[in-house]
Amino acid sequence: MKLIQSHPLADEGDRSGHVCIGLIDVEVTPDIRLYKLRVLRMRDGRHRISAPYAGKNLAASFSPELAERLTVMAVDALVAA
Repeated sequence: MKLIQSHPLADEGDRSGHVCIGLIDVEVTPDIRLYKLRVLRMRDGRHRISAPYAGKNLAASFSPELAERLTVMAVDALVAA
């Protein structure tokens, strides 16, 4: 798994009250790439990855382990930017 690109954003409120701090594009395997995953700062200060929506539905979901790996990768990239 590797990061393709990170896109830092000015703090943007989410409809849930969380703050989107950036977007990432990631290559999960050479055959699977995911674009515009949102990096959220939760109200309690933790960070979390969220898949984009396709209409009213999420376009993807992640196991807790994969979500944690993606979150760490994303936060590290956005802090370094």
